[in-house]
Amino acid sequence: MALHHRILDAGSDPVRQAIQEIWEETLLPARALEQLTAGPTLRLADPRGGPDWTVHIFLARISQRRLTLNWEHKTYRWVWPWKLSQFDGQVAWLTDVLRAVDFLPSATARDGVAS
Repeated sequence: MALHHRILDAGSDPVRQAIQEIWEETLLPARALEQLTAGPTLRLADPRGGPDWTVHIFLARISQRRLTLNWEHKTYRWVWPWKLSQFDGQVAWLTDVLRAVDFLPSATARDGVAS
């Protein structure tokens, strides 16, 4: 599932916001989500020197392969997480997020070598 960042208003529910964001960006209703699992909450440095970001991570699973994107996006492509480095245009903290949910193993772990 695509990763996206959004500023969460004080008192907002991160789960509801995640479901809303998924719908806004892909037109997938909540019933299309086979699984929505909350991951850890990360504190990441703002690359422009602003305040740190608090990032609420969610893993969404769907069986549907085709998405309808909103105006914010031009295209999408399903890829294995360890192949992401082959593509341009990623947010700077994508690797941090994927590692936090064990969705991006280290290269040595992928190759069967203890890290």
